[in-house]
Amino acid sequence: MKAIQIVDLTGPDSALELVDLPEPEPAHALSPGAGVLIDVHCAGVAFPELLQTRGSYQVKPPLPFVPGSEVSGVVRSAPAAADLKAGDRVAAFCALGGFAETAVAPPFLTFALPAALDFAQGAGLILNYHTAYFALVLRGRCREGETVLVHGAAGGVGTAALQVARGLGARTIAVVSSDAKRQVALQAGADEVVRSDGPWKDEARELSGGGVDIVLDPVGGERFTDSLRSLREGGRLIVVGFTGGSIPEVKVNRLLLGNTEVIGAGWGAYAMSRLEVNGEIGEAINRMIEQGFVRPIVGERFPLERAAEALRAIDERRATGKIVLDVRAV
Repeated sequence: MKAIQIVDLTGPDSALELVDLPEPEPAHALSPGAGVLIDVHCAGVAFPELLQTRGSYQVKPPLPFVPGSEVSGVVRSAPAAADLKAGDRVAAFCALGGFAETAVAPPFLTFALPAALDFAQGAGLILNYHTAYFALVLRGRCREGETVLVHGAAGGVGTAALQVARGLGARTIAVVSSDAKRQVALQAGADEVVRSDGPWKDEARELSGGGVDIVLDPVGGERFTDSLRSLREGGRLIVVGFTGGSIPEVKVNRLLLGNTEVIGAGWGAYAMSRLEVNGEIGEAINRMIEQGFVRPIVGERFPLERAAEALRAIDERRATGKIVLDVRAV
């Protein structure tokens, strides 16, 4: 099979190599002795893969390895105990190995792909939407009628968070950095959009009538303090990631004075140790798909051999929605 490997740690322009490899066995490290073998149609491209090309992600497999955590495609084989069969269209989180014509995923992170979604949308379904639901519901305690402010709102996690929040009955304020990204946020269902290069904190407080209930932040960096200031009393700031590059620090007196919270939301570590949670989140996301709230926003699409360009789009902060590799023709 054709696959992309990371062969060194010099960054996306030089770390990737298109290779021919043997197909994987139908077993996965997260489900020893059992795995769903998938003919990959599309692979999602995400920030962790960019970090992996530089050796700066927390998961550091030995070189060379096939990156790619998220795929969609058709089941070739599945364990007898799995609620899947050969020929099923699926979306799956495979952790590694997704940038290839064939991948293997654990059964508990492989889900039937609803007919309303195509393969490109399926490649953006697990990582971003499960993260958004976990962050907003299980960690952030989001309730109907609350106001949620989303940073990086035109990106993969951001657009997912806007749609999940809308599915929960919340009002959303998107923070974006350009007019083009504003249009993406509106496409994702944002109720209001403010610019990160403007007085977004004051605008958010005005739009929400004195402060937002939740800030979901996959960006980090220097805007963190203003995120705290944008909260109303009892508000929650949910930390999802640091695509902005720097990890902010909190002066905890701000939390005391405002009766606010900073909450970490690490979906991966939580979900891998509580397998039943994956099914519960998957069912909730499926309901939102059926209700029309969830429709993954697909951004640029690249063939497998141009994976470096896909990662460069993320590195240069040009990416909107989910960047996807078209691994094989439909």
